[in-house]
Amino acid sequence: MPVPKYHQIYLVLREQLHEGRFADGVPGEIALMREFGVARVTVRKALERLAAERLIRRTRGRGTVPLLDVGQRTAAPMRRDESADGEHAGAWFEGLSSAAADSAVKVLSVQVLPCPPAVAESLGITVGEPVHKAMRVRSLRAGPLAHITTYAPQALAPFGRRQLARKPVLVLMEEAGVRLGRATQCVSARLADADVARHLDVAVGSALLSVERLVCDHRGHPVQWLVALYRPDRGEYHMELARVGDASAKVWVGKAPAAALR
Repeated sequence: MPVPKYHQIYLVLREQLHEGRFADGVPGEIALMREFGVARVTVRKALERLAAERLIRRTRGRGTVPLLDVGQRTAAPMRRDESADGEHAGAWFEGLSSAAADSAVKVLSVQVLPCPPAVAESLGITVGEPVHKAMRVRSLRAGPLAHITTYAPQALAPFGRRQLARKPVLVLMEEAGVRLGRATQCVSARLADADVARHLDVAVGSALLSVERLVCDHRGHPVQWLVALYRPDRGEYHMELARVGDASAKVWVGKAPAAALR
């Protein structure tokens, strides 16, 4: 049975509230109507559901404000170093994004803007400091695969649309003299908001595979924050496992995986 439209919007807004996306207030009904392309009654029903769960407070003439404090927000998943078995997962996701010979990149936007708080914390820079933000979609012959957003300090990424359409940001950085070092990565699930859903050709509220990656240079200074959202139906993860350990504590250990694109 299809999920009602209001419920899809409710799920997306609930996730964004838990991420702390609406510190300055939840968008109004008209703005949400335009974002999700639905009627006012649909938006209102989603907001009423959020209000009933005490996630927002709606006040006539004052707008809608989130009620979650920092302690109630969803905790950030633990990040793992891209080393040992972690490097296999990293290689697989890189394969999904760039191994396909018939993949293509569309640059959606490139801009320099004041660094938002969440990104500033990840990059270790001051809130409001200029950062380079790029948004791209990578597609296969079957259709869009991933929506990729990258942030980098402005001085390290003076790249335009034409360059980003040909090469990834990190490759351009290396060519400019940046010596890359380690990276940490978090893999989780996210729901498609209206903008991402449009670019990936999925329904609003669809489950996506989320990869968040912080890349550092050889001195350990952050140089890039990346968020990639993948359509799970366009790739598969295959891994060979071996049973190791003593008789009382045997575990399955994975060997290098292979990425399969569809």
